[in-house]
Amino acid sequence: MQRGLPTVLIALGAAWVLGGCVTINIYFPAAAAEKAADRIIDEVWQLQRQPAGGEGAPPAAQPKN
Repeated sequence: MQRGLPTVLIALGAAWVLGGCVTINIYFPAAAAEKAADRIIDEVWQLQRQPAGGEGAPPAAQPKN
């Protein structure tokens, strides 16, 4: 029985190490990713086109005499 315990521990350790090496591949459709990227880019461009203050840049300050 003494020799069986180390063998069991080695087997469990090997199973644990091999279990940590599992790669999970997730299928993500390229068309959906491209569509989402296009939507995000469009939203960013719309935010950049909108003026921050309402009607363009504020008028330049007049120098005091």
